[in-house]
Amino acid sequence: MSDTTQQNKASRGVSRRRFIAGTSSILGAVTLAGHAAAAQAPVVTAAASIPSGAHVPVLVIGTGYGGSVAALRLAQAGVDVQMIEMGMAWDTAGSDGKIFANTTSPDYRSYWLRTRTKQPISNFLGFPIDKDVPRYTGILDAEEMGGIIVYQGRGVGGGSLVNGGMAVTPKRENFAAVLPSVNADEMYGTYYPRANAGLGVATVDPTWFDSTDCYQYARVGRKQAQRSGFPFVFVPDVYDWDYMKREAAGTVPKSALAGEILYGNNYGKKSLQKTYLARAAATGRVTISPLHKVTSVSPASGGGYTVLIDQINTTGDTTATKTVTADRVFFAAGSVGTSKLLVKLKATGALPGLNGEIGKGWGDNGNVMCGRANYLWDPTGALQASIPCGGIDNWAAGGAFAEVAPLPTGIETYASFYLSITKNPNRAQFSWNAATGNVDLNWQTAWKQPAIDMAKSIFDKINSTEGTIYRTDLFGTYKIWGDHLTYHPLGGAVLNKATDNYGRLQGYSGLYVIDGSLIPGNTSVNPFVTITALAERNIEKIIAADL
Repeated sequence: MSDTTQQNKASRGVSRRRFIAGTSSILGAVTLAGHAAAAQAPVVTAAASIPSGAHVPVLVIGTGYGGSVAALRLAQAGVDVQMIEMGMAWDTAGSDGKIFANTTSPDYRSYWLRTRTKQPISNFLGFPIDKDVPRYTGILDAEEMGGIIVYQGRGVGGGSLVNGGMAVTPKRENFAAVLPSVNADEMYGTYYPRANAGLGVATVDPTWFDSTDCYQYARVGRKQAQRSGFPFVFVPDVYDWDYMKREAAGTVPKSALAGEILYGNNYGKKSLQKTYLARAAATGRVTISPLHKVTSVSPASGGGYTVLIDQINTTGDTTATKTVTADRVFFAAGSVGTSKLLVKLKATGALPGLNGEIGKGWGDNGNVMCGRANYLWDPTGALQASIPCGGIDNWAAGGAFAEVAPLPTGIETYASFYLSITKNPNRAQFSWNAATGNVDLNWQTAWKQPAIDMAKSIFDKINSTEGTIYRTDLFGTYKIWGDHLTYHPLGGAVLNKATDNYGRLQGYSGLYVIDGSLIPGNTSVNPFVTITALAERNIEKIIAADL
């Protein structure tokens, strides 16, 4: 049965201080925060299937930021690249005529092999709002492990499909704490600019921001931050800002102004499908096989590596197992995917020479969420763009940077909502569980307390200045803090520890890590620009020295 056929089959109290209203199904939509024209179809077509027995020069596991950079630069250097992607291609419209489901109504496309949604904002008025959905290889993986839910994008383009697109370069003074073994002059002089150009990063027009209805919520966030003495900063993004202006004018199909984000964005966002992967595909040297999952990598007798791959269908069942030989393998399955695979390969004897740093140094980028209830004279707007464009910077004094995030319910809620990134020092470790045959993570929910304390350095003061209170109905009954999740998993194969200083895995020539697992747990801001820039740095060195 084709994927399209399966898709079609699967588709069948108010007070002055606290105004609580909204539709329950949208509450989970607000936290994940080339020129994109009105045509919704992504540029990349990836409906390939690698044959068993193939021998490829380079195999890249994953199609997120690091993998996409590696594929493009290798292809430009004349190397043929095979990319393996566990998720779908997301290049075919569903039963509603759109590729991605709307965040107001999650359906079969929304979640990775779940039978019930797991929305980041899980409650309304203290009551759960999740609903049953058909099991399907949907776009968002809510992976529960070790006392935390890790949200990850599934599909060609990885996390770029489901994030808010906030493309932030860390402040120069914070970089040494992010990647201590990396030359900051090179990063800020060459690789961050290269990454920002490749990703299509731009900042909202401040004049338009000050006048448009869809950023009333962010202007309230700015006013309140500044009244409490915190700097408000505009945050760059990979959304097509001209397209958003046309959305507001009503001349193109709505995307950000329709609340689209958590389960994909049909029009305006410049995901990797429209940037790095589109350029990689244009070289003619890159092939992507979606719905394929790498299960093993081991040295081949004749040199290179034997790679075992399961092909799956849209309900997650294995339909074929393939054996492929690759001269070089790049691990780019994301922090969790790469770390789990490497820990398994070391423990089960496929790659026993990996060093003892494999699986260590994992962190959540200090993510924690909260909401505040404003007075009636501070409305945040019924129309809210789903793309965040500003933040509150208290990193130096309080260890927190907070996105002013949307809550696009379609009605006025008088609520302000935030995703904070904090300097949480806690780090977890992945380990092999021989009894279950799985990889475990030892993160503890209690380890979120430093992140809460750092976020409170901002929001306690704002509440005190404004005379307002926290919302307690979004994450459970009388629960203020969203301390159960992360959108920014980092670490597990840390640079210059599990690998050398350019991502070469210790002990094995021709094996590389090139994703967020290289970064030890925190970037001080949203991480994908740093992941991209580090990949640009590393692949340039690898091409020059190894190929």
